[in-house]
Amino acid sequence: MQLAGQSNMADDFSLTRVPTHARLPMWEVLLVRIGALTALSQFMLGAALGYGMTFWQAFWATMLGSVILEVVSLFLGIAGAREGMSTSLLARWTGFGKYGSSIIGAVVAISLIGWFGVQNSVFAKGLDEALGGVLGFPLAAALTGFLVTVIVIYGFKWLSWTAKIAVPGFLVVVAYGIYEVLRHHSVSELISSPAPGPALSLGMAATMVAGGFMVGAVITPDMSRYCRNGKDVLWMTVIGTIVGELGVNMIAVLMAHAVKSSDVVDIIVQTAGWLGAAVVIFATVKINDINLYSSSLGITNLLDSMFRIKMNRGWVTLVIGTIGTLLSIMGILDQFVSFLTLLGVWIPPIAGIMVVDYFVLKRSRNVLDESRKRGELPDSCENINPITLIAWALGFTAGYLFDIGIPSLNSLLVSGIVYYAGMKVFKPTHTKEQDDNIIRTNNVG
Repeated sequence: MQLAGQSNMADDFSLTRVPTHARLPMWEVLLVRIGALTALSQFMLGAALGYGMTFWQAFWATMLGSVILEVVSLFLGIAGAREGMSTSLLARWTGFGKYGSSIIGAVVAISLIGWFGVQNSVFAKGLDEALGGVLGFPLAAALTGFLVTVIVIYGFKWLSWTAKIAVPGFLVVVAYGIYEVLRHHSVSELISSPAPGPALSLGMAATMVAGGFMVGAVITPDMSRYCRNGKDVLWMTVIGTIVGELGVNMIAVLMAHAVKSSDVVDIIVQTAGWLGAAVVIFATVKINDINLYSSSLGITNLLDSMFRIKMNRGWVTLVIGTIGTLLSIMGILDQFVSFLTLLGVWIPPIAGIMVVDYFVLKRSRNVLDESRKRGELPDSCENINPITLIAWALGFTAGYLFDIGIPSLNSLLVSGIVYYAGMKVFKPTHTKEQDDNIIRTNNVG
């Protein structure tokens, strides 16, 4: 029998734990993580901040958003590494249950398919412009979408190889862009210059930073399940955040101030030329393959938990890659900023609930620990937890309706607090004896 992850269309342990022998060195997972952050979308975000804020305003907005992202990434990443599970699979035993995890799978998949459309639009636009408009945007988008889909079909190993090519190239172009900016402009002048465009508030900007990669923070277990221990997760998330969020954002802010524009392609062309633009646009493939990869894991979990269909992740990738490509052709890029803001309040409640359940309440720790020793999934899980759904809804409401503070942080905190209080008041934590009884009952049934 062929192991998952070894077929031509790699299943990549989508519905099982990643075994010890399949774990990877920290630097290899780190490269994939950095690739998710050092992409054109991050430049788009940094340029948007730089166009609407001063350098220091953008710095503090990035810091606030990055701290939120790092905390979420670290906790969920450690849980993913310990259990060897993807986010949507882990959610079954961290508050959401069998059917609740299906909802997570659907929400994350829809969000990432949207991101896939955004990134693919940028890639296709840059490719079409570089070729003088010969292809036309629809054909260029179809070709670039197909390219990324093929890469993702073959699993995490192909993601790693893509990162080894794209990440160094991206960093070289960024370094050259910095050199060009410093050669023609005074750094102190750029740092002290006013925002060239309409003003952005600190709360909105921090939410754009946190919301822009919040899905990436929540799906950290999709990558960290390949880490060997919690220390690897710590270095992977910290270095990724420093290089990808803080580093790329602030460079993009300076460049936006230098050329007085938020048009990313225009900024890169002016600082690094068309060759640099081509390399940076190609690096978009690196984050887009992660979007599609995690989306395929979410859909695979949904099909299994809701319909008991164990579909190969490769085939799922083919279908959703086609959908994402069509979305990019339809012009989802136009909704970029509003899309970021919406993600900033929809996704954080998931993290708040999962972290509280796994690290504070530890409701399913006994069954997870027992099954981990066997290298298997637990034999049982609850179907759905109404308290989870209420906490999720209230977290979203808090982030969406209240403008005080940072909406994405508000939604994360409210969901976690409501879930903790609700579970303490209405539903006692499982004891080991209760968990053992559930397992025995399921085995007998």
